[in-house]
Amino acid sequence: MIKEFEAWVGLQPGYLSHAIIDVSIRIGIALVILIIGFWIAKLLAKAVERVMKKRKTDESLIGFIKSLTSIGLKTLVIVTVIAQIGVEMTSFVTILGAAGLAIGLAFSGTLSNFAGGVMILLFKPFKVSDFVNMQGEEGIVKEVLIFNTILTTLDNKIIILANGTVANGTIVNYTKAKKRRVDWVFGIAYGDDLKKAKTLLDKFIQEDDRILKEGQNFIGLGELGDSSVNITVRAWVDTNNYWPVFFDMNERVYNEFAEAGLSIPYPQMDVHIQKEG
Repeated sequence: MIKEFEAWVGLQPGYLSHAIIDVSIRIGIALVILIIGFWIAKLLAKAVERVMKKRKTDESLIGFIKSLTSIGLKTLVIVTVIAQIGVEMTSFVTILGAAGLAIGLAFSGTLSNFAGGVMILLFKPFKVSDFVNMQGEEGIVKEVLIFNTILTTLDNKIIILANGTVANGTIVNYTKAKKRRVDWVFGIAYGDDLKKAKTLLDKFIQEDDRILKEGQNFIGLGELGDSSVNITVRAWVDTNNYWPVFFDMNERVYNEFAEAGLSIPYPQMDVHIQKEG
């Protein structure tokens, strides 16, 4: 069949068979290069990660460099495979260059995300394990990759944010500073002893070793509300102690204000009825 076809199109006997065998060998070698190359790229990316961890490199940089190494090596493998198949690299580069503008426009968002990842690593507005608010999402930074930043929320949801929007948006980092101020507003009823309430609150602050005594702690009358006299309390703590101190103070006020004869009022309305005539 092959010989008849070769004779019909005017090819030398055996030319087509040799061509098919040659192409098959090239494709086979290309597949081997692809499989082994991707495997080696994965191993090298993990090796880079291990070396950086041993040198105690910033975890944000580890994820970025690992993914960048993996993508770069895999791209090199693909180019090698294309060359092995028989595609002229000069022609390939020319075609790639001609398509570069169109690809750049099509993936402008992706390029923006890459640039955003670089900016994050350069200026370090946050690092892995920081608790942040970005793009309206709150969570702990798990990884900073080439194109995305991954957050884990307090209820263990995974949020993936594009680095471009993260780098160009507002970032609130709750854990970057070593200390934070805890704010409370406690209400007591009109007629209750304000001085006693302030003395109790000061006692709670002094007895809590987690509250920084050298900080600018504050207790004062914040507002005369519709149903309560509101006392503003501000205290400085180490960042890691923010929530434990916040919740413990709320619980202590609830339990001990009542024992001291201070009531925590709830919204109420007085209705006065007048009889006519």
